[in-house]
This record gives sequence, structure tokens and C-alpha cells, in this order.
Amino acid sequence: MKHIFRKGKDSNQPTFIMFHGTGGDETDLIPVALRLNPDYNVLSVKGNVSEGGMARFFKRVGEGQYDWEDLAERSDELNDFLREAAEHYNFDLNKAVLVGFSNGSNMAINLLLREDTTFAKALLFAPLYPADIENVRDLSNMTIFLSMGTQDPIVPVSENERVIDIFKRSGAKVETHWTVSHGITEAALNDAAKALED
Repeated sequence: MKHIFRKGKDSNQPTFIMFHGTGGDETDLIPVALRLNPDYNVLSVKGNVSEGGMARFFKRVGEGQYDWEDLAERSDELNDFLREAAEHYNFDLNKAVLVGFSNGSNMAINLLLREDTTFAKALLFAPLYPADIENVRDLSNMTIFLSMGTQDPIVPVSENERVIDIFKRSGAKVETHWTVSHGITEAALNDAAKALED
């Protein structure tokens, strides 16, 4: 998969794994990573799906309506890539922090809910995961930071609450930040940086 890897301050640093939003690319969230902690390694990945020329991580059939079969396939593909990248660039996935915006956050949620992945933390901006999940895996060793909008034109508050509920039922330490719309704000980055230290 197309990506950028930026080595951190030293080999013991954790690694940010960055997933952009629809229409973004592997360069989009590099400034976010540097803002959160410039010492970390950074692996920033470009989604393999094109929707009207805009890069995404999986297909959808409409706004907020996922192609779940494609998502499962893309999740397998991305998970394999992350394992290969960790070996190639010599970093520990168990210490990695997933950072996503919008479609990238949604892809990150799918990875977090898989039984065959282990990450340290996740910082998710404007997430949406419109699925009823009965049995959520144990994520009690994780901190999940969620930045959500009270007037997000894409993600209703009810869907924000669904994401919060999924992670609370997983046993994760859930930290929430409320903004207004669909984006990444300076205040959200400040709170996300604090969540990194927890």
C-alpha cells in the first residue's frame, strides 16, 4: 500500500499509524502526528479504494452506508500490510497508536474490533461505525480517544453515542472530546495529546 514512514527520535519510540479521511492521502495527517508527538515514528497509509477519484479505505453504498463485504476484505489487506510494515521498518505494533480522521477512523475501528490485532491506543476524529455489535472484544488494556461533533453534518449524535458504547463495552478507557462539526480542531489535538500520556 502507498505510504510514508518517518523514523522517530529513537528505536524505542511508539509508532503513530495514520489513516486519512475520504479524498485525503498519505501526507494529510503527518502534521497531526508531529503536533501530537514529534518524537514518535510515523506510518501514514493511503487508502486503496477510489470513489470518484477520492481515496478511501473501503467502499460504501451511500453516505453512512458501508459495503461491509468490501470492508472485511480491505481490513484483511490493511492488517497484512501493517504486519509487513512493522517487520520492514522494525517497530512494535503492540506499542502503535492508531490515528484516524473520518473514513480513516472508521477503518481503525474495524481493526480495533478484530480478534487478531493488538495496539496500544487509538485517537479517532469524527468516527462513524453504523453496526450493531453484540459481542465486543476485550480492549481493557487500551485508551480510546474520540473527538466528535455535536452538529456534525455527516455523523449524527446518536451514531457518536453508538461508537462510545462500543468501546465502553469493550472495557477500554474511553476519553471523549466534543467539538461542533466534522473536523480536527486545535482543542481536540490538545486533548488527544493528553490522552497519549495516560
